[in-house]
Amino acid sequence: MAVANPPSLDILVRDPGGFTVWSGPPFSNGEPKIKLDKIPCTSTKFSEDGSKFMAIRSDSLITIYDANNLAEIRAFQVPNLLAASISPCGTYLQTFQKSSTPQVKNVVLWKTETGESVYQVFQKNMAKATWPSVRFSSDEVVACRLATNEVQFFDAGDFSKGVVHRLKVQGIAAFELSKSPGSYVAVFVPESKGMPANVQIFSCAKESQSQPVARKSFFRCSSVQLHWNLGSKGLLVVVQSDVDKTNQSYYGETKLNYLTTDGIYEGLVSLRKEGPVHDVQWSPSGKEFAAVYGFMPAMATIFDAKCKPLLELGTGPYNTVRWNPKGKFICLAGFGNLPGDMAFWDYTEKKQLGATRAELSVSSEWSPDGRYFMTATTAPRLQVDNGIKIFDHKGSLLFKRMYDKLFQVDWKPQSPDKFADIEETVKSVGSLRLEDTTTKQGQGSKSTQPISKPAVPQKPAAYRPPSAKAAAAVQAELFGESPTGELSKNALKNKKKREKQREKKAAEAGTG
Repeated sequence: MAVANPPSLDILVRDPGGFTVWSGPPFSNGEPKIKLDKIPCTSTKFSEDGSKFMAIRSDSLITIYDANNLAEIRAFQVPNLLAASISPCGTYLQTFQKSSTPQVKNVVLWKTETGESVYQVFQKNMAKATWPSVRFSSDEVVACRLATNEVQFFDAGDFSKGVVHRLKVQGIAAFELSKSPGSYVAVFVPESKGMPANVQIFSCAKESQSQPVARKSFFRCSSVQLHWNLGSKGLLVVVQSDVDKTNQSYYGETKLNYLTTDGIYEGLVSLRKEGPVHDVQWSPSGKEFAAVYGFMPAMATIFDAKCKPLLELGTGPYNTVRWNPKGKFICLAGFGNLPGDMAFWDYTEKKQLGATRAELSVSSEWSPDGRYFMTATTAPRLQVDNGIKIFDHKGSLLFKRMYDKLFQVDWKPQSPDKFADIEETVKSVGSLRLEDTTTKQGQGSKSTQPISKPAVPQKPAAYRPPSAKAAAAVQAELFGESPTGELSKNALKNKKKREKQREKKAAEAGTG
């Protein structure tokens, strides 16, 4: 797909001196161009569409910038500021201030263009489930907030109307509004008085809220993660329990569930390996999702929207999956307390492109055009070896810069439709030889060996349930293997060798 004059890829970088903006790759002479000189600040955040970004500066001053020309739009002076958030399209700035009494409304919604305060409410404290207080759909057509035993909805175009309707849910502790479109809201109710926890999906339309369109109950549930797909038709629910009754995991137990807004599917996703669910992510199309799960070495699988396995990405020290914005490439990685191994896959061609390592990575994300993958080691999570690394879609290291201390690195969000598809044709996996990026990073050469075939487990376990057999059949079809379990040439050779050894031992025993 040809795109005339695609925009530049911009990167926001923040260290102790403040933030600056780079022009993204490809870099001329191997170095990024500085588009905005360093400005002192303590926090920055892009709007979801990348049109604006905010910077919290000293003395509770918040500045809103136009992300395209980097010009300052407006500044807000907010005393006793504790937190701030910018809406998906950059229309609103939301601030949370320290407040001593309920009479003082400490959550304020401001218009970024005019500086006008359009809504105020009191909120006792700030938590992940309650901040930002007012949530928006991606197009800002729907706006709502969590209150005691209810979700309150607003007219997103006119907040002066206040709450226009309420969704009553007894005991609600958290909710997630679908983003694109904002047509549904998922609510979580924890366990109470012997009753199991549950997740319910309701329509955002007032006239359709009398009954949930989907519902699932959970025993041994402490918290949930809610993941909507594009199109707002499917919801992945990662259910977390603080205690694993099988005593196999110190960190508790996790299960992956799936609910659809048409009520067709409400239940567990059948996973091929026991253990925790490390990460899940929907594809940009919303038609598939990737899951990394199981005790180490973890397994990674791509499922369709009906929870049927489409592709196995093998096993390894992985806990992270990142799907590029074009939906073509996938990075499978092991960050946090894992060594930082990364495997890059071409999903459309169903093959692995390369592998490398990025140790101690705290953040990781694809560029908006889907061509580059950036990792960063940042404080306060890690106080040493802070820095930025940028790889291409095969895992070759293109750029590296170290810092004494680095706080934040973000791509400027942009629509993938503004960029052309990658034109180069990926060569067959067997002919690929990885660039020696790991040697540059002071690691061994093991991961730089040529990859002759996808890292997919070939030997079946002693027992496989029906679901695993079905997944194996899909895998066999994808990679042109024999699903009948016929032995390979090497396996036949080894089998004959073992038989000859047994015959020789038997002959020796007979003559003795």
